[in-house]
Formats: sequence, C-alpha cells, structure tokens
Amino acid sequence: MASASLHSLHLPHLHHRHRRHLQFPPTTTPSSSPSIIALNLSSSIVTPATASPTFDALAGHLAAANFRQADEETRGLLIALAGDAAQKRGYIFFSEVQFLADEDLRTIDELWRRHSGGRFGYGVQRRLWEKADRDFSRFFVRVGWMRRLETEVEQYTYRSFPGEFIWELGDNTPEGHLPLTNALRGTQLLESILTHPAFEPEAMAEAGEEGCNKDTGRNQALSTGNLFKADYSF
Repeated sequence: MASASLHSLHLPHLHHRHRRHLQFPPTTTPSSSPSIIALNLSSSIVTPATASPTFDALAGHLAAANFRQADEETRGLLIALAGDAAQKRGYIFFSEVQFLADEDLRTIDELWRRHSGGRFGYGVQRRLWEKADRDFSRFFVRVGWMRRLETEVEQYTYRSFPGEFIWELGDNTPEGHLPLTNALRGTQLLESILTHPAFEPEAMAEAGEEGCNKDTGRNQALSTGNLFKADYSF
C-alpha cells in the first residue's frame, strides 16, 4: 500500500459549516492576519469591571469531567486575561498571548493535567509538538485533531467540531487532545500559546515542584497585576 509522509498530507477542504469552528491551515502558508480565539463569553468568566475572573468554573467542569464545558471555559479565560479590548471584541489576538501572566497559564494547565491524569493541557501539547519537531501536521495527527481517511494513499482530514472530537477521557482518547485552540486564520495563535514562557520545560519543572508545596484550590483568583490592556486597531 502506498503511503505519503505527514509533511505532504493531502488535506481536503472542510465543509463551510465547520470552518468557523476549527480550522488549521497548512503551516507552509502563514497568514498575515492575526489568529484569534472567538467565543461568546459566559457570565461565569467575565464579571463586572471591578471583579477579577476566577478559576472556579474551569475547576468545577474539570472535576466533574465535563470536558466540553471546560474547553469553552478555557478559551473564555484566555480572552478575559488578555484584557478589556479582547473582552469587548470577543476574541484574543495571537500578539496578545505574550502578555498573559505565566502563573495564570500554568494554573489553567495544572487544572487540566490534574483532572486528566496528566493527559490533557497546554504543557502536554507543548511536549508533543516538540516531539513532532514543531510540525503542526504531525502534531494535529498525534493529538487526534485530524483523522485518517479510508484511502489507499495516506491522507488525513480535519475533524468536524464538535461532533468528531472526543469529550471524554478514555483509553482511546489521544494524549493532548484537549484543550482545543481555534485557529481560524492560521497556527499563529496556537504557536504563541505553546511557545509562551509558562510552558518552557524549565518553567514547567519549577512549577511542578512549587505545586507540591501550595494549594491551588478552586477559589483561587487569577492574578491581575500583569494583565495587558490592549487596544489594537487592526
């Protein structure tokens, strides 16, 4: 049976009704437009201007193994952490990710890892991406965001959101499958998250040691001192 390398995957176009949910364009054609996460923010994430967003809802969803809701909550938290402008527009630019506080991203990641037996989270995705030599096509296949077509030639296509994604933790759930990152205009947003200093190997190791000595309970609030109040015009 003939086969093709993952570097030359044949990626059929998604049906138009799925493109707005989850689309990963080939990494060989990066977009000049900012990648975004788009979400209708829930009241559990964005509270009045005088209040800070908290981890309560995310921790609750993960503890109850409601991974679909936890995935939505995670995207909402990233938007809330990006500041007022991101909340007003309803999505985050990839260029804003660098200003997110290390502690906040590591806490989100720690909750995902804790409630998945170490199988979900951005830190897990960073490790798998590195193992794939930072090749997004290989990475998407590895974490199950793409599925193989029943053809003689090795071909893959993107899964349809939400029905074809896996929202439970089982023996056949790919490592790193969650949380999802919606890359409407390319992989820049996902790359910005995975290369954030919070997920550098040294930082992850240090955070793991600190986690043994302190409680990151459900009522812990997000740190707000380093929030970036962006006001992009593009």
